[in-house]
Amino acid sequence: MTGASSALNVARRRIDLTRAGDEPADVLVIGGGITGVGVALDAASRGLRVTLIEAEDLAFGTSRFSSKLVHGGLRYLATGDVATARESAYERHLLMTVIAPHLIRPLGQLLPFSPGVTLRQRTAGVVGMGLGDLLRMRAHTPRGVLPAPVLVSARTAARLVPALDPHGLRGGMLSYDGQLVDDARLVATVARTAAALGARILTRVRAVALRGDGASVEEATTGERFEIRARAVINATGVWAGALDQAISVRPSRGTHIVLDAADLGTPSTALTIPHEGSISRYVFALPQAYGRVIVGLTDEESPGAVPRVAQPTEPEIDFLLRSLNRVVSTPLGRHRVRGAFAGLRPLVDSGTTSTADVSRRHLVAASDAGFVTVLGGKLTTYRRMAEDAVDLAVRTRGLHASPSRTASLRLIDRSVPASRDVLDETTGLTAAEVEFAVRVEGAMTVDDVLDRRTRVGLVAADRERCLAAVETVVARTLADLG
Repeated sequence: MTGASSALNVARRRIDLTRAGDEPADVLVIGGGITGVGVALDAASRGLRVTLIEAEDLAFGTSRFSSKLVHGGLRYLATGDVATARESAYERHLLMTVIAPHLIRPLGQLLPFSPGVTLRQRTAGVVGMGLGDLLRMRAHTPRGVLPAPVLVSARTAARLVPALDPHGLRGGMLSYDGQLVDDARLVATVARTAAALGARILTRVRAVALRGDGASVEEATTGERFEIRARAVINATGVWAGALDQAISVRPSRGTHIVLDAADLGTPSTALTIPHEGSISRYVFALPQAYGRVIVGLTDEESPGAVPRVAQPTEPEIDFLLRSLNRVVSTPLGRHRVRGAFAGLRPLVDSGTTSTADVSRRHLVAASDAGFVTVLGGKLTTYRRMAEDAVDLAVRTRGLHASPSRTASLRLIDRSVPASRDVLDETTGLTAAEVEFAVRVEGAMTVDDVLDRRTRVGLVAADRERCLAAVETVVARTLADLG
């Protein structure tokens, strides 16, 4: 099954769509977020024939709305969930050293010793970062990948984050974690790696009903309905999992971020870690990003009711994030400084706790009465382990013959965009070559796919509007070339 191209595009999709209806798969995966593409890669790397279907686009849901961190689970140590913290640290190690070192960089995170951060919070932060470094050592992550935490002076803290209020600043604690180039890009890269092993990756194909031996599906662009047969089916639809598996109780939690100009914070080189008022386990992060931006997040709010197609941030959440940031900076930022905002829904397993902040981030893998497997919960950092567990259960319960998982040692493919001087937008640096690559290689089918998921230009509405016409032209031309 090796030797296939990693390129995803409309031409390949047409072929794979026909074959998916005609040729049974060993494993049918429902969902094109990080968990779903991780399952597809794990199964394909074991030599199984894989078809993945996604109702919208790759990374359409929660997977593009994370904090873009590959983290070692410091928060889970603070709440006593050592098992989750240990698993996070180990999976971070694999991602940063073996699987995707080309997609992740070490990011400094500064806990400032400002008047707005209490002695109890400082102490808890220092102890937690020290314990986090012990987990790093236990995972065998080299210091060259993640440096040790260190106390820094007020002068160093102000140099790293120039916007910090110098009055009463007593230095800080600097630790390191992993930062993704982009979360949606990770999804596309995992999907392409699975495609290179023969997996069929089909976006705009919606599952109408699941069975243990396949699914009834609908092709979104034409409305055509057909059957896909498979020896095993894995439901990896995140917050939508309960709609396909009535036995699963999903408790969505909304996580909101705001987007700021990095210049408004003095163009920091390090992230800020700000404890919630009165808490030693919950934080707001101000994280430097590409395109001269900083994202600040995130919230953890109950999101009851019907699951929206795209979650929306609320004004109280935006206000909370600004207030948290303004506790430690010299010049408070007003609402007018917010360039954009986005929200994602965490697919948490309902455990009956009072607050979603207290719901475990451990994942659940279960076989349904109908015979398919559902994987739910967890987080981006541990997607590989979630996928391995889901495929293991499918192999065991459906009698598949497959080798053990090998994704712990499988490097994701590189993303080699041709160099281009054809810059479409000076502010973001978006090039025509980048847009064309998204359509020819990364499975983008529309302008929205390019602006909102293959690049992150769409996080700021003004950037999106400015780039729209030029991107439309390149997308149309490339689709025409692909036939």
